[in-house]
Amino acid sequence: MRKLDWYIIKKFLATFFFALLLIMTIAVIFDVSEKIEDFIDKQAPLTEIIFGYYIYFIPYFANMFSALFIFIAVVFFTSRMAYNNEIIAILSSGVSFQRLMYPYFLSALFLAIFSFTLTNYFLPPANKKRLAFEEKYIRNTFVNTKRNIHKQVAPGNYIYMESFSVANQTGYKFSIEHFHKGILTYKLVSDFIQWDTIANQWRIVNYHIRRYDKLKESVESGASLDTVLSFTPKDFEKRDNIVETMSLPRLNAYITELELQGDPKIEKVRAYKYQRWAFPFSTFILTLIGLSLSSRKIKGGIGLHIGAGLTISFAYILFMQLSTNIALGTGMNIILGVWLPNVLFAIIAVLLYRQAPK
Repeated sequence: MRKLDWYIIKKFLATFFFALLLIMTIAVIFDVSEKIEDFIDKQAPLTEIIFGYYIYFIPYFANMFSALFIFIAVVFFTSRMAYNNEIIAILSSGVSFQRLMYPYFLSALFLAIFSFTLTNYFLPPANKKRLAFEEKYIRNTFVNTKRNIHKQVAPGNYIYMESFSVANQTGYKFSIEHFHKGILTYKLVSDFIQWDTIANQWRIVNYHIRRYDKLKESVESGASLDTVLSFTPKDFEKRDNIVETMSLPRLNAYITELELQGDPKIEKVRAYKYQRWAFPFSTFILTLIGLSLSSRKIKGGIGLHIGAGLTISFAYILFMQLSTNIALGTGMNIILGVWLPNVLFAIIAVLLYRQAPK
């Protein structure tokens, strides 16, 4: 490590955190103006707004757009170095452009590891508290609008409901089937099931049960049956953003649960998991693009560098979301859909690097 390395690392990190502080201040102001009516209408206490929401909102939002802040930081301080002739002096002193990249990528590595650790281990419990605040003071009451719900709740056990009411904790037109080695052995059909909050079990109303033992069949009917089943109302009360509250080990376990249940949203959850790996990797790509773009003097000055940088970074973020949604909608391989923006922008980064001053 030379003095030059420490000089660039300090500039990189100082500019990054300054940009982070500046943009987060603006983001909080806009968010407050957007949600102020909800806070007033639902009489949210000021202390809870600050320490129950914004103290968790700030790291969540900052991490979500960390790649953008990193890119802005690289473009800004490298452009200033270029227009102060520092880049020319560094290259003229015998330091190669490849060697100049060393402190940039060391800083990017630190920020990528920090972002990955934050996303997978420290942000999930914070997101849980942030989302709890939103459920209480901002969001409307959750309503399960799904129709014709099919779910595997245990190996060989399948349930069906025409609909489920979160407010009443009731599933309508309910049925459950047991299969043994691919053969149906048990089937229950009922008008509805309702959760008993006191006994913590289900009440099955107006039911008919058929049991099959090879060629024998038995039928049983009743008005009401209290029983414990391998699922609870919470399984039908989860918003899609529940994955934001899960650490990486818990997310892996959740994916395994969805595989067991045959839940159709499993691909969306997998995509979210792969994004947790892909976003930190983008730090290196955007750092190389930013360095290659801003290390040369051009007409228009630093402003043009920053404008080009913002365009590329926003295009990357937009393409990341678009590519993932296309993969989910078309049946494309999810890993390919999530990583495709990184691959394409890595190619752009290499092309820009070849054009950078050496």
